[in-house]
Amino acid sequence: MANTSSAKKNVRKMARKTVVNKARRTMVRSNLRKVEDAITAGDKAAATEALKAAEPAMMRAVSKGVYHKNTASRKISRLSKRVKAIA
Repeated sequence: MANTSSAKKNVRKMARKTVVNKARRTMVRSNLRKVEDAITAGDKAAATEALKAAEPAMMRAVSKGVYHKNTASRKISRLSKRVKAIA
């Protein structure tokens, strides 16, 4: 339990940031799921469009500190590789 006023304020700040970060993470996961669904369906056009939307969202989350840069790069790389492999 926080004792000092500054520690209490930090708890309040963390609670606000947690809500925002949770929303960002959810948005990114939804975008990634759209790409995954398009890949499983074998729809290259839809997968390409979904990837174009997912990539900036992922990197935006990186710049906000939700994901690590290498994690985002790895996920985007693997997804784009799978999208290219669709015949």
